[in-house]
Parts: sequence; structure tokens; C-alpha cells
Amino acid sequence: MTLWLPPQGETLLARAPVVFASGAAMRVRGKRWFRDTERNDIQGQLPDWPEGPTYTERSAAKATALNTLKGTAIAAMTVAWGALSSQGGSVGGPSGKTGADISHDRADEVEDFPVVWAAPGTTARTLPWQLDPGRTSPDHYRTHAVVTDRRMVIVGFPYVKGDDTLIDDEPLWEVARSGIKSVELRDFKVGNDVKILFTDDSWVRLSSVKRERLTRYLLEPLDFIPLDSLTTAQRETAERFASAQAPDAQAPLVKQNTCGCFRVEVFAPSTVHAFFGHSGLNTVMDADGTELSLTEYHPDDFLT
Repeated sequence: MTLWLPPQGETLLARAPVVFASGAAMRVRGKRWFRDTERNDIQGQLPDWPEGPTYTERSAAKATALNTLKGTAIAAMTVAWGALSSQGGSVGGPSGKTGADISHDRADEVEDFPVVWAAPGTTARTLPWQLDPGRTSPDHYRTHAVVTDRRMVIVGFPYVKGDDTLIDDEPLWEVARSGIKSVELRDFKVGNDVKILFTDDSWVRLSSVKRERLTRYLLEPLDFIPLDSLTTAQRETAERFASAQAPDAQAPLVKQNTCGCFRVEVFAPSTVHAFFGHSGLNTVMDADGTELSLTEYHPDDFLT
């Protein structure tokens, strides 16, 4: 396994799978576009990009018809589930959703679905084509975003089915944190999307099954507490937790939650997973340095 790691002095914070998002509203479902600020398609202008699929949005009438069919199918499934449940069987119901049904950005989520919005010469035009599910198959190639205290890096690697620990990173792209203007969670339908706006007003819409992990340290202030500023008990708990992880675990990162407890997180490169990225290795301790059980967590202490 050959992972991209930052040089000494730069702190590795998170790693999560990431791709260009796909439309969820019926008119743009499964589609995505690369736009300039006049809504022209620019994928043919992006440097070194191979040819990819071209999409046409569905007409409003066709989208309405498909939505009707979908609603009928869901209703039928719900009725069938209710009938089976009434017979006393142990039957799982329709799966829940974490996203939102109502779009607050119809122009870019319902009527159109740009995943790159970029004037000539702007940051979003430099993004790698490997992020596009229409140009790379997740069965053979994966892309991850790596977040540090200085930058966000996109890496890619060939994927071997059945071996999620076999990772050979190729650095594809990066942007300094100072080049990121804002990060917005987009919850329409699935709830996996994020819009990253760069300081030159270009932007990208990405999707990650581990969105919280991807965006946590792009949204939160990096106000980690130095280990030598902790009490002796707190430091011993943090270091003991880190020593219990993989042999290559890095020094623990400690932050204080709004409830007053302390979050302790550890990044161990050897535990990176091809599908999930880096699973959270974290615990919570109170002001006395006592590690808390899950039943003692406050709502602010939980991470996903």
C-alpha cells in the first residue's frame, strides 16, 4: 500500500471517497454537466480530459411522468410491506432517507445539474477528470479527497475488487486551504453532496458516502489543543488511546466540544480503506481525563 502522505510539519486530518455528484431530480437524474458562467457546456474545453458522455435533460412532461411511475411503485411497495407486516412476519420496511425532498436551488438541482461552474482560467477548470463517474468506473478506479491543515488533495488509485487495503495513490490535484472560500452541505434527495466554492468564484459539487468526514475539518476551525496544554490526566488518556491503535498511528488530535468534553482523534495510515477512506478512530474524555462510554456522550460528542 502506497498512500499519499503530507511532509513532516503538515497535519493529516481526514480522507474520504469522493466523486463528481449526480443529479437526483427526475429531470436530471443520473446526469451532470460542466458549465461556464453562461451555462455553456465546457467539458470539451477542459485540458487533457478524455471524451465522456453527453447528457440532455428530460423534458418537464417526461420527468413528471417518471415521477408518477416512481410514486406509484413506492405506494405499491408500501402497501405490500404493510400487508406482510400485518401477518405477523418480521419484515423490514422501506429504507429511510437522510436527504431533503425539497430543493432550495432549483436552477442547479432540478432544471440543470452543474458539478463544475467555472469561468476561463479558474480553479474548478483544473479539477481531474478521474472524479467523473462517466469517465472512470468505480469497479476499477477510486478517487479520494485528503484534507490536511494546509490543503485538500485529490488522489486516485486502481481498485481491485475484494482487496480494499490495496491502495497505490496517484496525486491528481490539490488546492490550498486559502483557495477555498466556502463549503456548503447540499442535502437534496440523498444528502451526500457538498459544494466547494473557490476564492475565484468557481465551484465544484462533489458527492461522498462519508461526507461528514470529508467536510468536518473544512468547516470546523482547526483549534486543536496542544498536548502539552492538557492536564496530566487528559494527556495520558489521549496518548493511551493513540497507543492502542495501529502501530503507525499519528499523534492524537484533541479538540474541545461545545459541551465541555474533549474529542480525541487519531489518524493511522495503515487503516485506510479503498471504499470508506479513513475510518474515524476517536474517543471522548471529560474534563478530568476520564474516557466516556457511548451512553455518557452528549449530542455534540458524536461523530459519523
